[in-house]
Amino acid sequence: MASTVSLYEVLGISASASCHEIKAAYRRLARSCHPDVVSMNQKEMSANEFMKIHAAYSTLSDPNKRANYDRDLYSRHRRPSFSSATVFAASGFTKTRNWETDQCW
Repeated sequence: MASTVSLYEVLGISASASCHEIKAAYRRLARSCHPDVVSMNQKEMSANEFMKIHAAYSTLSDPNKRANYDRDLYSRHRRPSFSSATVFAASGFTKTRNWETDQCW
């Protein structure tokens, strides 16, 4: 999912939600966003919103899909971002040290 909104946020639940909470959130949102229950001028917007809600429910209600999604979500938030300055500083070469003065042989 390329969006910054998590599937948990789509359903309005926490990441620790139980299966019952996921189903209850889905049903609550489906009753209000389903294209068959909204007015004609909101059908297209409602259909797109309902597809997002259904995709979130489809993933989070399946234990295997949810575990994979959680793993991906966790790794996206934990992935460090390296800049050239970070790599340079991590290499040990700073203003007080350089390659020539650190030679031990």
